[in-house]
Amino acid sequence: METADRLREGMARGVLSFPLTSFTTAGELDIEGYRAYLETQLAAAPGAVFPACGTGEFFSLDEDEYRQVVTTTVEVAAGRIPVVAGIGYGWAQAARFARIAEEAGADAALVMPHYLVAAPQDGLVAQLAQIAARTRLPLIAYQRGQVTFTADSLRRVAAIPGVIGLKDGHSDLDRLQRLTLAAPEGFLFFNGASTAEVQARAYATVGVPAYSSAVHAFAPEIAGAFFTALGKGDHARTDELLRGFYVPLVELRDRVPGYAVSLVKAAARLRGRRVGPVRAPLTDPGPGDLATLDALLATGLDLVGATR
Repeated sequence: METADRLREGMARGVLSFPLTSFTTAGELDIEGYRAYLETQLAAAPGAVFPACGTGEFFSLDEDEYRQVVTTTVEVAAGRIPVVAGIGYGWAQAARFARIAEEAGADAALVMPHYLVAAPQDGLVAQLAQIAARTRLPLIAYQRGQVTFTADSLRRVAAIPGVIGLKDGHSDLDRLQRLTLAAPEGFLFFNGASTAEVQARAYATVGVPAYSSAVHAFAPEIAGAFFTALGKGDHARTDELLRGFYVPLVELRDRVPGYAVSLVKAAARLRGRRVGPVRAPLTDPGPGDLATLDALLATGLDLVGATR
C-alpha cells in the first residue's frame, strides 16, 4: 500500500501522534527514555507517528540525535503505522535531514517552515521542489508561521512529484477551504492547529477531519475519547471535554510563549513518563502553572474515566 493510502487509512482510525523527545536533566538525549515513552504512545493505536517534529523539539536536535530518534521510532513502530519524520530549515539542510530519515526507514517527511526569512510564493514552491528532488520520501508541506500558500501555489505544490499533502497551522478556514478546493483528488490535508481538538469540528466542515493531537503526547485516553466522540457526532461529549479540559488547557498554554511544547512535556512528566525537561530556548512551567496543569490533567482524566 502506498504511503498516502496508509496515512489516509490511519487518519480515519485515530489521531496523529507527535511524540516528545526525551532528554536527561542535563539536557542530553535520553534515547532509552524515548523508546519507553514511545511504546506507551503506540500502545494507544494512533493513526501515524510523527517523530522529531515541533512537539518533539526538532529545532533543538543535531543530526546525530535526529538519526537516533527517527531510527528508534521506526524500530518501535515496526511497520504497524506510518512514520513521518520532521525535516526543515533551508532546502539544503532539509534535504540532509530527509536523507537521514530515509536511511532510518521513515515512510515520509513533514517539511516544517523554513528558517528566519519571509519568502514569496514562487520561493515557497521552489523550496519544496528542491527538497523533493533530493529524496525518495513522500513529503507533506506544513504551512505555519511565515509559510502560507495561495490556491494557485498549492496547485503547483501538489504537482511536484512526491508531495502528497499539506498540514495547516494557520486556522484561516476561508483560505483553507480555497486550498482544499484547489487541490487534486487524493491530496491529503491535516489540521495542525495548536491543541487541534478545539478547532477540529470547524476544520472538518471544510473537508479536513484529520488532526494532530498534542494531548495524545501525554494523555492518549483523553485524546482517544475526544476522537471517538467527534467521529460519532456526539456533540454533547465533545462539548463536555472542550469545556472541562481543552479550552482551559488552551488558556493556560497561551500564558507563556513556548508552552505549546513545554506544557505538554510537563504533563507527560506528571504522568510518570520519562521525557525530561525541554531544551532552551523553551522553559519548563513554574510551580504555579504546574499546579494548575496538574489539576487540569486530573479533571481531564476523570472526565474519560482514566487514572493517573
